[in-house]
Amino acid sequence: MAGDQTPKLSVVRSEVDLSEDDFDSTLLAVTVEEAARRLSIGRTTMYALIRDGAVQTVPIGRSRRVPVQALSDYLAQNMQSPKNAVA
Repeated sequence: MAGDQTPKLSVVRSEVDLSEDDFDSTLLAVTVEEAARRLSIGRTTMYALIRDGAVQTVPIGRSRRVPVQALSDYLAQNMQSPKNAVA
């Protein structure tokens, strides 16, 4: 194409491109999918953690939400201290 007939590209932002700055820090609970994204794990793995009782959830209406505090608790419980870390 010549001159001003050049095609214009639009930028579409997908959920994969979202950074930590895009998290709403005022949320008290998030969806299972959002919880998985925050932990950088898959949805199936997140449901397995919930099923095994490693991460607590709360029912809200007909859906389930993961309290943000439950994610913090899970990480705190599973952090390795420098002494126990595998080299």
